[in-house]
Amino acid sequence: MIRLKTTIILPIDFTHPFLNDSKQLSEKKRAQLRPFIEENALAFAVSFVWQDEVDKINVLQASITGMHRSIEMLQIEPEYIIVDGNSKDETVDIIKKQEDKITKWISEPDKGLYDAMNKGISMATGDIIGILNSDDTFFSNEILADIAKFHLNNSIDASVGNIIQHKEDGKIVRVYSSKYWNPQKLIIGFMPPHPSIFFKRELFNKFGNYELGFIIGADYELITRFFLKENISWKYSEITTTSMLVGGLSSSGSSSYKLITNEIQKALKMNGISFSPFKIKMRFIWKIAGFLKNE
Repeated sequence: MIRLKTTIILPIDFTHPFLNDSKQLSEKKRAQLRPFIEENALAFAVSFVWQDEVDKINVLQASITGMHRSIEMLQIEPEYIIVDGNSKDETVDIIKKQEDKITKWISEPDKGLYDAMNKGISMATGDIIGILNSDDTFFSNEILADIAKFHLNNSIDASVGNIIQHKEDGKIVRVYSSKYWNPQKLIIGFMPPHPSIFFKRELFNKFGNYELGFIIGADYELITRFFLKENISWKYSEITTTSMLVGGLSSSGSSSYKLITNEIQKALKMNGISFSPFKIKMRFIWKIAGFLKNE
């Protein structure tokens, strides 16, 4: 006896009149359906569990083993979308040289960072959205595949992970982890590292995009809206997703601290969430405690 297992990832709007229960399909219908699925699937993989292994672990365990193997074999092709704000440097030339690796790109004036992020989300067709900002890089070449498999194995709306922050010389100055984070910490001014968050794309259709009325706090508002107001499902992935260069607008000095403090309170008010202004202003104390806990 050979146990054969197939794992297929289909687009969210995929339909076919034959696609219901594979056990009810005739051999003829299976043959007709196969090329259609292969052409339209985002990814698929087939695994085998051979007779000698079935005899050792029993039929049920062989089926489970085969399913896990087929999931591990999946090769999911990500969409790479670049949104450039009409740069006057060599950005567009660099994009054009790499155009064969890029799914979609635009270069046009925008209303700032969050407007550009909204444009990218509207251009995406995949099931999961992740955002990589200027000067950030993925921690490894396997990150997107790891995130896709994590979402495939967990019925969740979002995953949160870890990032590392480094100086221009590459020296790591901080490992920013979501291990001890939970949505209630948003009320005192703490969110998980936003480059480590991957959302289901459908959440943006349901609950809206980034609010353009913020200077540096629109990511905080969106996370508050999704996690606290809409109570989306989520899980800590344990994956270090991103290497982030320190020194961005949201982490540069006392003026930035005051601005983000005001925008945190604005975000909580917009979403009808009660909070203590004093605790938000004093969040640097909790941040120091968090650093010590993560050490």
